[in-house]
Amino acid sequence: MKKGDAKQTLAVGEVARRSGVAVSTLHYYERKGLIEGWRTAGNQRRYHRAVLRRIAIVRIAQRAGISLAVIHEALADLPHDHVPTASDWRRFTNTWKDMLEERIVSLTQLRDQITSCIGCGCLSLAECPLRNPDDVLGKRGPGPRRLVPHRRTRDA
Repeated sequence: MKKGDAKQTLAVGEVARRSGVAVSTLHYYERKGLIEGWRTAGNQRRYHRAVLRRIAIVRIAQRAGISLAVIHEALADLPHDHVPTASDWRRFTNTWKDMLEERIVSLTQLRDQITSCIGCGCLSLAECPLRNPDDVLGKRGPGPRRLVPHRRTRDA
């Protein structure tokens, strides 16, 4: 990594303060390969200023529910000392759009269908054709059939 001069680098505390994330989060991001730093001859941790934009991208993507693995994949070809541009951001978002759209559709369906669920987790309503066609689980009795294994009793 090109380390640059002192004006282009930030100490770990400065990165934490300016990015709004804890130092421990920075270390975690570094272990995950999302950001990169180095140690000076005096053993102080330094980061290129571009790290602030990378952290902003990570935080925005996380808020959208994108996993760190997917974020890492998107950032993999971007040099750590490069400030991401608008075209870089478009490339990231184009990659994520289909995944986010699928999640939106799924959550919308859940929102619209959640009132027909009896709330116990078994989804044993006759009108749940996806999880329990023909209310097969309801014939076994009340309660969460998918969460609790069917137990036979002497009376059954």
